[in-house]
Amino acid sequence: MYTHLALLRGINVSGHKMINMVALKKAMEAIGYTNVVTYIQSGNVFVDTEEESPAKVGFLIKQEIFKEFGHDVPVIVIGKEDLQACLDRNLFLNEAEIDLKKLYVSFISSELPNNMITQLNLNFIKPDEIQLDGKRIYLKYDTSPAKTKLDNKWIEKSMNVVSTTRNWNTVNTLLKMFQERELL
Repeated sequence: MYTHLALLRGINVSGHKMINMVALKKAMEAIGYTNVVTYIQSGNVFVDTEEESPAKVGFLIKQEIFKEFGHDVPVIVIGKEDLQACLDRNLFLNEAEIDLKKLYVSFISSELPNNMITQLNLNFIKPDEIQLDGKRIYLKYDTSPAKTKLDNKWIEKSMNVVSTTRNWNTVNTLLKMFQERELL
């Protein structure tokens, strides 16, 4: 049995693409996933399945959401190792007096080449900063994500990927939830 975490992008935001978490859980169970657990309304869904492939799990979830709720929602499926990497490899954490409320992680649909950072127009996003790490992008906002050009739209357009972003607190909570599931 494999545990996957599906990150849904753009649901329940400002009254758009509304999906009730109880209904989402039932929809995931209806397609055969077990031990389905959601976390907050922004679309974090743990599922257990015999399917090993995150891409296949994401595809089935995306299809079911469209079928049940009529929303075309990007879905990125990650594992515990992706969340652990956020703690282990985010260089912003090494900065003295880092404000964790300004740290976010964008999970992206495909791994970026090592030279991608040199191809980006980083002047556009200053004073915000990014750090690329495979299928993750660590974001450090100067003020807040509400006052930035460094958002999912910029990431997707600049890097030709699908992206969904979570704040640092959510990343840590999701990792703890993964660890708790392993103890069951």
